Amino acid sequence: MAISLYDVSVTNYLQTLQAVAGFLDKGLAHLKAEGKDPEQFVETRLFPDMLDFRFQIASVTQHSLGAIEAAKAGVFTPPVPKGETYAGLQQRVADARAGLQALSREEVEALEGKEMVFALGERRLPFTVENFILSFSLPNFHFHATTAYDILRANGVPLGKRDYMGPLRMKT
Repeated sequence: MAISLYDVSVTNYLQTLQAVAGFLDKGLAHLKAEGKDPEQFVETRLFPDMLDFRFQIASVTQHSLGAIEAAKAGVFTPPVPKGETYAGLQQRVADARAGLQALSREEVEALEGKEMVFALGERRLPFTVENFILSFSLPNFHFHATTAYDILRANGVPLGKRDYMGPLRMKT
């Protein structure tokens, strides 16, 4: 059985985005129960030289729906969080999920072989869409989802591995 571009991208993004939505909900409930301000929490970092929780969630959405949109446009740029609140980050994840669910398998498959670039300032890195997704977007997507999970976990949110994994795609 061949694995398609849709299967390695959209299907995986959706699984983890559902998990991210779930651990964001648990995080908010925990913060409220502890009397902590969710709006201050979005600035929390694991280490001083790492970007904050807000950036991690913005990157999760940029490296999922944003990656597919970039593939269509031919250029990907890093996310620029716009001061979102905790609720705004939750909405960002919901919007990414909805955008991915609206994509057809055919429109994603049609991107295979297309050229695109990663653009950061004057720097340009050339890719094919499938190489961008597999070697850049998916690793970044999981890195930032894991870092967001870790920030919540390090701040006492009762999360476990299953909270990160999302719904498994079992044989039916």
